[in-house]
Amino acid sequence: MGNLALAIRALRSRNYRLFFSGQIVSLIGTWMTRIATSWLVYRLTDSAVLLGVVGFASQIPSFLLGPIAGVWVDRWDRHRTLVWTQSLSMIQSFSLALLALTGTAKIWEIGLLALFQGVINAFDMPARQSFVIQMVDRREDLGNAIALNGSMVNSASLVGPAIAGVVIAAVGEGYCFLIDGISYLAVIVSLLSMRIAIPQARKQPREVMHELQEGWQYVRGSLPIRSILMNLGLVSMFGFPYSVLMPIFAAEVLHGGPNTLGFLMAAVGVGALVGTVSLTMRKSIVGLLRRIVIASALAGAALIAFGLSHVLWLSILILPFVGFGLMQQMAPSNTILQTIVDDEKRGRVMSFYAMAFLGMVPFGSLLAGYLAARIGAPRTMMVNGAVCLIGSLWFARRLPAIREIVRPIYVRMGILPEDLVGR
Repeated sequence: MGNLALAIRALRSRNYRLFFSGQIVSLIGTWMTRIATSWLVYRLTDSAVLLGVVGFASQIPSFLLGPIAGVWVDRWDRHRTLVWTQSLSMIQSFSLALLALTGTAKIWEIGLLALFQGVINAFDMPARQSFVIQMVDRREDLGNAIALNGSMVNSASLVGPAIAGVVIAAVGEGYCFLIDGISYLAVIVSLLSMRIAIPQARKQPREVMHELQEGWQYVRGSLPIRSILMNLGLVSMFGFPYSVLMPIFAAEVLHGGPNTLGFLMAAVGVGALVGTVSLTMRKSIVGLLRRIVIASALAGAALIAFGLSHVLWLSILILPFVGFGLMQQMAPSNTILQTIVDDEKRGRVMSFYAMAFLGMVPFGSLLAGYLAARIGAPRTMMVNGAVCLIGSLWFARRLPAIREIVRPIYVRMGILPEDLVGR
C-alpha cells in the first residue's frame, strides 16, 4: 500500500487528479486515431512514402512553430490555452470521422487535417508540459506527475491500438475518429473544473524575436539542457518513427491485417507502460541521467532485433523493449528539464523540448518512408536502431560534464543532498 501511495502521490493534488482522469480517456481516443489514420492511408495508397508524408505533415509544425509557440505560451494563460487546443483537436477528429464515414476521404484531405493537428500540437505540447507545475501542489511531486503523464500515454498506447484494431476490422476507420472526437469532452470538462491556485510566473512581455532569442540563448548556453535535447531529438528522429512503418510490418512482413497492427502497437505500449510504472516508483531523480544512456541503447538494440524478425510471436516479444527504452529515455529527459529550468522561461524551453520530441519525428517519418521504399522496412528499422545506439554512446561521453553542472543546481533547489546528486 505504501508503494502504491508513492507511485501516485501527485494525485493528491486536486487539479492534477482532474487532469489525469480526463486525459487518460482522451488519450485512448488519440491512439485510436493514430492507428486508424495510418491504416486508412496505407489502405488508400499502398505507399510507404505517403505514410511518411502524412506522418511528416502531422509533426512538422512542432519543429517550425515550436520556438514561437513557446514565447506565446509564456505570455498566455496556459490553462485557457489548453482548453482551446483540446477543443480544436476535437473538431479535427470529428472532421476526419465525417470524411471516413461518408467514404469521401482523399489522401490530400487526410494530410491537410494531419497538418492542422500538428499546428495545434505545436502550442498544446509546451502549454501542457509547462502547466504541470501549476497542477501539483508540492514541488517534490513534479517528477511523479511527469512519470504519471507517461503512464497515461502508455496505458492509452496499450489499450487504444488494441481497440482500434478491433473497431477497424469490424466497422472501419471512421468510428475510431468519431470515438476520439467524443473522448476530448472528458479532458475539456476536467480542465474547466479546475481551480488554479498556483500562479503562472510571468514578466513584462517584450518583442517576440527578443524573447525567442533569449530562450534560444538560454538553451544553447546550458550544457545539460542542450545535450538532453540533442539526444532526445536524435532518438525521436530515428526511434519514434517505428510507428510509421508498422502498417507495412503488419501487412507485408508478418502477413496480417488491422488486428495484427493493433497487437504490434499494443506490445510497444506494454513495454512503455512498464517503463513508466517503474519511474513512478522512484523516490528521487537520482540516476535519471544514467538511465537516459541505458534506455537509448536498449531502444536501439530492440529496433534492430525487430527489423530482423519475420515471425509475429517473436516480434511481439521484442516490441515491449522498444516501448520500454523509448519511455525510459523520454520521461527522464522531461523530468530533468522541468526541474532545472527557470520558471519564466519554462514555456520556451518546453517548446524546444517539443521540437526535439515531436518536431524531429516528421523528418524521421519522411526518411523512414523513403528508405522503406528503397531498401525495405526491415532494413530501415535496423538502420534507425543503429543510430539510436550511436546516440547513447555520444550522450554517455558527455555525462560527467553534465553531472558537474547539474549537481549545484539540485543542491541550490534543495531537491537532493549534495552527496547524492549526479549519480
